[in-house]
Amino acid sequence: MDESIILSESVKAYFSSHASLAALGRKVKKLKLFEPITQKVKIAQKVVKYRPSEKLMDAFITLLAGAQGLVEVNKRLKADPGLQRAFGRQGCAEQSVVQDTLDACTTENVAQMHQAMEAIFRRHSQTYRHDYQLNWQILDADMTGRPCGKKAKFASKGYFAKQRNRRGRQEGYVIGTWYEEIIVERLFDGKTQLNKALRPLISATEGVLELNERQRQRTIVRIDSGGGSVEDINWLLRRGYQVHGKDYSGVRAKTLAESVIEWICDPDDSSRQMGWVTIAADPYCRPIKRIAVRCRKKNGQWGYGVILSCLAPRDVLLLTGGYEQEIHDPKAVLLAYVNFYDDRGGGVEIEIKEDKQGLATSKRNKKRFEAQQMLVQLEALAHNTLVWARQWLAQVCPKIARLGIKRLVRDIFQMDGFLIFDQSFELLYLTLNKADPFAKELSAGLASLLAQEHVAICLGET
Repeated sequence: MDESIILSESVKAYFSSHASLAALGRKVKKLKLFEPITQKVKIAQKVVKYRPSEKLMDAFITLLAGAQGLVEVNKRLKADPGLQRAFGRQGCAEQSVVQDTLDACTTENVAQMHQAMEAIFRRHSQTYRHDYQLNWQILDADMTGRPCGKKAKFASKGYFAKQRNRRGRQEGYVIGTWYEEIIVERLFDGKTQLNKALRPLISATEGVLELNERQRQRTIVRIDSGGGSVEDINWLLRRGYQVHGKDYSGVRAKTLAESVIEWICDPDDSSRQMGWVTIAADPYCRPIKRIAVRCRKKNGQWGYGVILSCLAPRDVLLLTGGYEQEIHDPKAVLLAYVNFYDDRGGGVEIEIKEDKQGLATSKRNKKRFEAQQMLVQLEALAHNTLVWARQWLAQVCPKIARLGIKRLVRDIFQMDGFLIFDQSFELLYLTLNKADPFAKELSAGLASLLAQEHVAICLGET
């Protein structure tokens, strides 16, 4: 129902299918999270009813509400005035008008959006406030395909997992692994892989985090073979970063593997073996360790890879949950280097998968490249907002703190209830459906989160 219930001249109540998301909207409004975008992004579009920045916010809220496409603006946001008001909106643009605003964006607007995203990240993220003296900073960089129609700008044939001859674009991610935050997300044409995207991604990350020389020395950049060329590794090493990744060349990996004196079996995978490369690492500008890894293929032959690392054994042991005393155990040290590379699967790869499942990032595509770039930034902001929300609720809601992006969108922030506002459209009272399995825990977390805003949270029937 889109009609309000008038309890008095100064109080109105709305039913919302996203009442829990409305509570998050109240927090977002209080923090002025979207303010840098409003201030910095100036889209040259005529204002009829809503400003361009307001329409960008409509798109952002719709993403948080679990929309598969922006066509769902009308269904998920326009039909829910209570949700609009919780985020500080007193109306909602038509989905076609929101799409037109994205299509009106220029290269200059994209640059403005990047600046706004930097400001938001520095103001709210944990990655930016990381204590480099206490622990290493870990940055995971990776690419993922984003298929789209062949008429879309910069859509080209490239690598798209399990989709041969597919056209699309590529997205580059840099994740603050300890905190699961997206630091930088950029869009490239379909042929671009990490060997071309790594330097601009890391340079942008360096700018967002404002890394100085000392901080770069305490930062580990973890990459797969796409960023493992000699040139890219040396570029990172000269910048002062610690590198842990995989060699780009499969031919070189096989040659280096021939120098291994002793192969050790992986205790968790009987088909995988590893050993130290004994050939000197001459191509690199700083000392680097190399571990050859071989796995049995289906045809019975060996497949080879080489892990590159400039980390000390003690550091790798501690980073993988080992003990400093194991530094004298060659097998434990070797396994630690390999396992630390494998941990990428629980870092950037998981975050990309969660975005595809929870925020449906693979399902929204714009024909204009600049429009798609703006959409990618809104998706990154939605991801980080959910991560921050989970962090805000963690102390009171330990079960919710363990959930991923998909379940946060689907189970936590799609909880129905009633919203009560005063005459200035400030949220006063929120009633969640007590039949929801997460309602009891979430109500306690939201009560703590919104205590300073004097918003009352309770359970009831809807």
